[in-house]
Amino acid sequence: MKFPYGISDFKSLITEGYFYCDKTNKIPLIENTKSQLFIRPRRFGKSLVLSMLENYYDAAKKDEFEAIFGGLKIGKNPTELRNSYFILKLDFSCVDPTGSAEEVKRALFDHINARIEGFYSFYRYKGYDLPKVKINYDNALYSLNSLMSSVRMTPHPVYLLIDEYDNFANTVMMGVQSAGKRYETLVHDEGPLRTFFKAVKASTSGSMFDRVFITGVSPVVMSDITSGYNIAKNIYFEPEFNDLCGFKQDEIENVLTEIVDKCGFEKKKIRESVNLMQTYYDGYTFSHVADEHIYNPTLCLYFFEQFEKRCVYPREMLDDNLAMDESKLEYIAQIPKGRDLLMSLMENKQQVVASRISKRFGIKEMLTDKSRDNTFLASFLYYFGVLTIAGDTEDLEVILKVPNLVMKSLYVERIRKMLLPEPEDSDDGKDAAKLVYQKGKMAPLCKFMEERYFKVFHNRDYRWANELTVKTAFLTLLYNDIIYIMDSETEIDRRYADLVMIIRPDKRYGKVFDVLIEFKFLKLKDVGMSADNARKLSEDELMLIPEIVNRITDGAKQVHEYGKKLEQKYGNLRLQKFVVVALGFERVCFKKLD
Repeated sequence: MKFPYGISDFKSLITEGYFYCDKTNKIPLIENTKSQLFIRPRRFGKSLVLSMLENYYDAAKKDEFEAIFGGLKIGKNPTELRNSYFILKLDFSCVDPTGSAEEVKRALFDHINARIEGFYSFYRYKGYDLPKVKINYDNALYSLNSLMSSVRMTPHPVYLLIDEYDNFANTVMMGVQSAGKRYETLVHDEGPLRTFFKAVKASTSGSMFDRVFITGVSPVVMSDITSGYNIAKNIYFEPEFNDLCGFKQDEIENVLTEIVDKCGFEKKKIRESVNLMQTYYDGYTFSHVADEHIYNPTLCLYFFEQFEKRCVYPREMLDDNLAMDESKLEYIAQIPKGRDLLMSLMENKQQVVASRISKRFGIKEMLTDKSRDNTFLASFLYYFGVLTIAGDTEDLEVILKVPNLVMKSLYVERIRKMLLPEPEDSDDGKDAAKLVYQKGKMAPLCKFMEERYFKVFHNRDYRWANELTVKTAFLTLLYNDIIYIMDSETEIDRRYADLVMIIRPDKRYGKVFDVLIEFKFLKLKDVGMSADNARKLSEDELMLIPEIVNRITDGAKQVHEYGKKLEQKYGNLRLQKFVVVALGFERVCFKKLD
């Protein structure tokens, strides 16, 4: 099997026999509107969608239609508009967004001019009698007008495709606030980006750009250039386009069935691999009424390629190309309210509630603390794929959740860096955590929490502290998705275990332990004790406090019950079971259970 990892050229993908999940049945739906904006997180296959449209509508590829689309859904029932357009394709990810405003303008104009020159040369080569297009290297909008004048002499209108239209804004989004004025210069009334979209709008009304399809990651640019281009229909929330990018469950299962058969595994390996991919890569929903979750396609292709080539699962489930998404969390963590949001996500079943998902927010919202409320922060994370739609509350607010385990690993990594910024502290904490699952020793990790980790919590955190706060602290150090399927708040018979670490099925040859931990929390006032007195107690004295004894007793009952259920579900576990009790942010004690 050939998997098109990193390939976004539709023609090559089809004609060279690469794996492809057929999305061409969406083409008639796309035809329903002439100008569209389609938003998805990065590395979700947007460029391949544009390439599909390019190959389908390009008049110069009419003779290749059967070779490219004959075996696909649209090839059996094509629309009347197929192969009836000239295609002008712009890719703003090729435009360097750094430097001065004038330098960015020059880079933008150079890209537009280069694509117009390529357009003219290609269609002349294909035998179309296009009048000469005049290129003005200082003013790409003049070149664009010249192109329109030339095309007007032909029977074919232009289909304009724009990829990564918001590339300019992304630099600012990542917290590079010094770029704010430069960006505003690009989108003000006479700025080159706004003026460009005004020209596109004018050409659309004049029927030269008969159709426009724009992709991006967020709606930020459209907010800032509203008066320049207010004719694009936002289709990214529409349920029929939920799976335009990404893979569905049955598509995943079909591929894994082939790989398992090729590798000579027993049939039960299919369910095992499906469950693994579902845990790590599934969970994306881009419409409030969509009836199916979508898998991240880049991560799936990464998994397929590794599994098919070596008949073993990838050692690391997070592809490095997606690991860069942590920069979005870093941006959020720099915002005062953002830190609280990241912590609450880990403490509240990886969910956050917002009044809505913002369809428009401009550069001022991103650069002004007062504007960056919970709705903005949650919307930002949604557009960048680190949160996804999970439904509505009873009050009809939007529930957004961490979609899967690979995204959760990014959150955990960012929180650890946020709370333990010094590499030495982070390394020592992770070394102590290793002893839990390598040797079954909890004492070093509890000691690290007492002496070093809890020092980073501010007084304002203590007022709201509970066992979820403590669990999050432990999770940031214990988290290891190379060895484990990490699950906090695991549902067991409609009750929830605090932290479960189940060894991945392909890692069970190792000598590490499965781990189950139940956390309990006591405030100092619950035991009538000051922080100084709590610190003076020996471990034996700590374990004699009645409130702690009661918490451990309750926790032990839960752990025994959860442990039995986990054994029934997985079988042959090497389960280490603990109850951990935190007394404020001063002391931590534990009991290891048989």
